[in-house]
Amino acid sequence: MATVLSTSIDVCFNPQYSDTKKHNLFLKPSSLRQSRTRKLNISCSSSKQPKTLEEEPVTKTPSLSEQLKPLSATTLRQEEQTHVLSKPKSVWVNPTRPKRSVLSLQRQKRSAYSYNPQIKDLRAFAQKLNSSDFTEKSEFLAFLDEIPHPPSRDNALLVLNSLREWQKTHMFFDWVKNKNLFPMETIFYNVAMKSLRFGRQFQLIEEMALEMVNDGVELDNITYSTIITCAKRCNLYDKAIEWFERMYKTGLMPDEVTYSAILDVYSKSGKVEEVLSLYERAVATGWKPDAIAFSVLGKMFGEAGDYDGIRYVLQEMKSMDVKPNVVVYNTLLEAMGRAGKPGLARSLFNEMLESGLTPNEKTLTALVKIYGKARWAKDALQLWEEMKAKKWPMDFILYNTLLNMCADIGLEEEAERLFDDMKESGQCRPDSFSYTAMLNIYGSGGKAEKAMKLFEEMLEAGVQVNVMGCTCLVQCLGKAKRIDDLVSVLETSIQRGVKPDDRLCGCLLSVMALCESSEDAEKVMGCLERANPKLVAFVKLIVDEKTEFETVKEEFKLVINGTQVEARRPFCNCLIDICRGKKQQERAHELLYLGTLFGLYPGLHNKTIKEWSLDVRSLSVGAAETALEEWMRTLANIVRRQEDLPELFLAQTGTGTHRFSQGLANSFASHLEQLAAPFKPSDRAGIFVATKEDLVSWLESKFPPLVAASQA
Repeated sequence: MATVLSTSIDVCFNPQYSDTKKHNLFLKPSSLRQSRTRKLNISCSSSKQPKTLEEEPVTKTPSLSEQLKPLSATTLRQEEQTHVLSKPKSVWVNPTRPKRSVLSLQRQKRSAYSYNPQIKDLRAFAQKLNSSDFTEKSEFLAFLDEIPHPPSRDNALLVLNSLREWQKTHMFFDWVKNKNLFPMETIFYNVAMKSLRFGRQFQLIEEMALEMVNDGVELDNITYSTIITCAKRCNLYDKAIEWFERMYKTGLMPDEVTYSAILDVYSKSGKVEEVLSLYERAVATGWKPDAIAFSVLGKMFGEAGDYDGIRYVLQEMKSMDVKPNVVVYNTLLEAMGRAGKPGLARSLFNEMLESGLTPNEKTLTALVKIYGKARWAKDALQLWEEMKAKKWPMDFILYNTLLNMCADIGLEEEAERLFDDMKESGQCRPDSFSYTAMLNIYGSGGKAEKAMKLFEEMLEAGVQVNVMGCTCLVQCLGKAKRIDDLVSVLETSIQRGVKPDDRLCGCLLSVMALCESSEDAEKVMGCLERANPKLVAFVKLIVDEKTEFETVKEEFKLVINGTQVEARRPFCNCLIDICRGKKQQERAHELLYLGTLFGLYPGLHNKTIKEWSLDVRSLSVGAAETALEEWMRTLANIVRRQEDLPELFLAQTGTGTHRFSQGLANSFASHLEQLAAPFKPSDRAGIFVATKEDLVSWLESKFPPLVAASQA
C-alpha cells in the first residue's frame, strides 16, 4: 500500500560548505545567484521503498561540449560570414566571495640550482649533434654512445633541451627512455613536445601524451598547453578542443597561453557563441585576459564585420587596464577595414601613436588598404609622406599595397614617384607585383607607350612576368589598336612561363570585339586559340548565321561551365559585343537571354509599385545596349496587352569611381539619342528617367501596331 508523506522541510543552501573547488569555471550564471536561504513546503507520495544513499546515482559532470550543445544547436553555420553577438550577456558573480585565481598553475617543480662541472662538455656534445647530418637513425644512435658523461637525469635533460631539430630530439628522447636509467618525469615529455611542436608533429605529440596517461606520468599545464597549441598550428581544431575538454575534466586550471589558444581555436572553427561563453565564464572566475586574447576576439569580430563587437573589445581592454600592443592594434585595424570604418581606423591609428608605440609594416599596410578601399587618396598620400619623414619601416608588401591603391584610384604621378623610391631603396627593389601595379595604372590611363617601355625594363631586370601584368598590358595595347605589339607581348609572356587564365581570355575577347579589321581580329583569334581552343570554336559558331539557337544554347552552357565563376559574366558581355560588331543583333539578344537564364545577370530588372528599373552597371557597352532594346520590347508587349504600368522608369548605368574610368553613361546616353527614347539624365549621375506617359507615347510611335491594339 502506498505510503503518504506530508511534512514541512527547511531547505537551506550555504555557499560556505558547497564544493567550490571543482569546475566552477563552467557553472551556469543562474547557479551563481542561488546564494540566499529559502524555505520550501514539500509534499510527496510514493508506492516504492525509498532509496538509500548508496543507491543514488552518481551525477556526472557534463563535458564542455555538452554544456555548449544548446548554443551550437541553435547557431547556423555560415559559409561566408559568421554573425556574432556584439556584446555577450554578463555573468553575475557574488561580490562577497573571493575570486579564485585562475593562475594556480600546476607545473613541474624547479630543482634547486647546483653547479655542474659537466655542463661544458655536454653542451659541446649537443652542439656536435646539432651540426652533424645523420642519414640513418643507426648513425645517430651510434654517435650517442660517445656522450662524454653518463646520461644521468640532469645530463640527459640538458642535452635534450639543447637539440634544435625535432627529429633528433625525438630520437634522443626514445634513447634515454629505453636506457631506463631513471624515471621519465613530466619535464622530459614537455621539452620533447615543445621541440615536436616546432616541427608541427601533432601525431607524435599525441602518442607521447597517451603514453604519459598509460604510464601514470602526470600531465601538467605546460603539457596540455603544448598539445593544444600544436593542434592549433596544425589546423586540427577538433583535436585541440578534445584535449582542452580532457584538461577540464581533470580539474586542471588553464593558464593565459591555453586560454588564448583555445579561444582562437573556437574562433577559427566558427564557434563564435562558444568563444563568448568561455570568455565570460573565464573572466568571472578571475582570469584577466592578456593582449593576445583580446587580439583573438578582435580578429573574430573583424572577420564578421561586426563593429559593435570591435567596440566591445576596446571597452573590455580599457576596463581591465590592458594596454594594446602593436599586434593588437594591427588586428583591430584589419577588423576596422573589414567593418568598413575608415574614420574609426584613422582614430585608432592616432591613438596608437599617442600611446608611444611605433607602427610596423603590417600596421601601415592595413591602414593603406583601408584608405585605398575607401578611396581616401589624400589621407593615403599624407600617410606616405609621414612614413618617409619619420622613417617608419617599409617592406615589399607595403610598397605594393601603396602602388595598388594608386592603381585603384588612378594616381599616376604619385605611383611613378613611389615606384622610383622603390628603385632607389636598397632593400625593397620592385618585384613582379610592383611592375604589375604600374602596368595596371598605364593600362587604365591608355598610356601604351609607357606600358611597353616598362615591360621591356621588366624583362631586362629579370623580373618574372605574371598573368595579371600580361593581362593589363594586353588590354592597354588592344585599346590602342597596337595588335602586332599585343601578339608579341603574349608570345614573350608565354615563353617566360605565363599560363593564360580565364581573365586573360576574357581580355582577348574584349580586344576582338574592338577590332575594326578582319585581319586584326584573326591575329587576336590566333592568340586566343593558344589559350582556349574551345572558346574560339564557340566564337566561330555564334558568328555563323546558320547556327540554330538550340545548338548555341548547348555549346554556351558547356563553355560557361568550364569557366571560372568570376569570368563568366565578362565572357558573356564580350560575346554579345562581338555579335553586335558583326551586325548580328538577334544573336546578341539570344546570348543576353542565355546569360539571364543561367544566372549571369542577377538584379538586371527591379520592380516596385511606383517604378521599374533596368540596372546595367555590370554590363559592357554592347550588352547594356542589347538589354535596353530587350527591355523596350518587353514593355511594348505589356502595352499591347494593356497591363498596368508604374509612373516612373529608370535606367542605371552607374558612374566609375576610377580617375580613368569612362563608364557606361556616355555610351548609353548616345544610344538613347539614336533611339530617340524619352529617357533623360536625372539629378543623380548615371541614372536616366522616363515617365509613363512619355514612354508609352514613344513605344506607340516606335511600334505602330500598338496604336491599333490600344484603340481596340
